Amino acid sequence: MTHVVTEACIRCKYTDCVDVCPVDCFREGPNFLTIDPDECIDCAVCIPECPVNAILPEEDVPGDQQQYIKLNADLAKLWPSITKRKAALPDADEWKDRKDKLGELQR
Repeated sequence: MTHVVTEACIRCKYTDCVDVCPVDCFREGPNFLTIDPDECIDCAVCIPECPVNAILPEEDVPGDQQQYIKLNADLAKLWPSITKRKAALPDADEWKDRKDKLGELQR
């Protein structure tokens, strides 16, 4: 199993999780992070680091977020690796509690 970045990350892109990842499995898009399922070792150290609780074990992804499993895998093939923490997006605090953000995802 792997871990999955879910909707809560869209338009926030806090990167606290990146600093603790021992295998550099995070990939960075314009306003979202993904986890490369081929690189993730299921260590779970990233989960408590995410301030918006966007990272879940694949088996715990809720039904309404299941599309993020495939989305993480697909986008991880296209986006570059991120290995160092960066500042969150400027308006992250305004977006962190919003729902239904899939339409905001920039590829």
